[in-house]
Amino acid sequence: MAKTRRSETIGQLHASARLVRTALAAKLNGHGFHAGQDQIMLALFQEDGQTPGQLAVRLGVKPPTITKTINRLGAQGHLEKRPSSEDQRQSNVFLTAGGRDTIRDIERAVKKTEKQALKGLDKKERRTLTRLLAQIEENLTRATPDSVDDAEDAALLATPAEDGEDNLAQADALLDKPPLAPSEDEVAPAPLAGAGLGVEEARAPD
Repeated sequence: MAKTRRSETIGQLHASARLVRTALAAKLNGHGFHAGQDQIMLALFQEDGQTPGQLAVRLGVKPPTITKTINRLGAQGHLEKRPSSEDQRQSNVFLTAGGRDTIRDIERAVKKTEKQALKGLDKKERRTLTRLLAQIEENLTRATPDSVDDAEDAALLATPAEDGEDNLAQADALLDKPPLAPSEDEVAPAPLAGAGLGVEEARAPD
C-alpha cells in the first residue's frame, strides 16, 4: 500500500475537524446555541466568575475574540457580567440560573457528536487517537506565530455569517466601548481543534 503523503494527512485532519464542527453546530443550534458558545458555557460551568481574559487564556484565544460572544450569551440570558471587586476596569462573568439549566443540553450535543465521530473505533484506538491529536496540538501550539493565532482566534468562536462581526470586537468592548467593524482580511478558516470532545472533563465536581 502506498504511503500516505503529508498533504493528504493535513487534508484529512482539516476535513475531519470541519465535519466535527458542522455536526456539533447542527446539534447546538437545536438548543439555541452557535458553535463556540458551548466552550464558554462549559468553561464557566467548571469555574464560574472568570474574567473575559481568563476565559480567553483557558480556551486558547485572545480577549478581543471572546468579548462579543460573551455579550451575546448575556443578551440571551445565559450569562451576566459583574464588576470586579478588585479592579473596576474588569468584570467577572457568571452563568445565570437559566444558563445553568442549558448545560445538560450542551453536554448531550457534545456527547452525541463525539459518539458519531468515533463510531467504529474501539477503546484502544480512541486512546491512541487522543494521544496523537494531543501531540499535534502541542506541536502546532509551539510553532504557530502570533499572526496565525490571531487569524484562527477569529474563527474558533465563530457564529453564522450575519453575526461575523461579533467575533472581531476589539478589547475596548471590555470597557463598554463600541466594537470596530471587521475587515475582509480578518476572516480565516476554522482551526483544527476538536471542538468540545471529552465533555466529561468539563463537568464540575458534584
